[in-house]
Amino acid sequence: MASHLLLRLEGPVMAFGGETIDNLGVIRDFPAQSMLTGLIANALGWRREDAAAHDRLQARLIFGARLDRPGARFTDFQTAELRKDDAAWTTSGVPEGRGGGEGTYKGQHLRYRDHLADAALLIALRLEPAAEAPTLEDIAAALKRPIRPLFLGRKPCVPTAPLFAGYIEAPNVLTALTQAGRCADNPCARVQWPAGEGELAGSRRVDLCDERNWTSGVHGGWRPVYQASLKAEGQA
Repeated sequence: MASHLLLRLEGPVMAFGGETIDNLGVIRDFPAQSMLTGLIANALGWRREDAAAHDRLQARLIFGARLDRPGARFTDFQTAELRKDDAAWTTSGVPEGRGGGEGTYKGQHLRYRDHLADAALLIALRLEPAAEAPTLEDIAAALKRPIRPLFLGRKPCVPTAPLFAGYIEAPNVLTALTQAGRCADNPCARVQWPAGEGELAGSRRVDLCDERNWTSGVHGGWRPVYQASLKAEGQA
């Protein structure tokens, strides 16, 4: 048996980013490994320049998610007019300037961003090795009193309740997700868990590219996960 930390992700709007193509920001139903890493790091007060710490935390995370309320998808149409003298902050903490002639910046920058409205998820996670800092207890304390404001995917997506939802003892992530408390409006939840963390009839394997290189800022590599639906009967 191992101790798993539970997080409740719930808010009017959230966005778990997938593969962005040009100006289309698509989403997935479940949070990425990199998104959860960034969420925890933000609660701990880390800076994005702390690449080695982010990479190590991401490598230690063993987690799964249960979609208790799927919500509804919608697409936000965004516009921005960027001028030659406008500077943008980068992940390195240094503003980035612009070049080119004045005509380069005529017209607005258009993009589309998908979101989930009124969804609710439960996350079960543990760390390996468990004794290395930060520990589950360190993360729980940070979620209760985060150093900075937390958001669910994109910065405008603020949670409506505290993220810390307790602990559960379980032999693997799937068992933790199936045995944790269930939402009253959850007739048939969907779950996602990493390979080797439990088996469920009717599941399907999905290969995800959701791990970030925190030095380059680029996602790469693949990890296998499984997805399935849970029947309400027989669940706690």
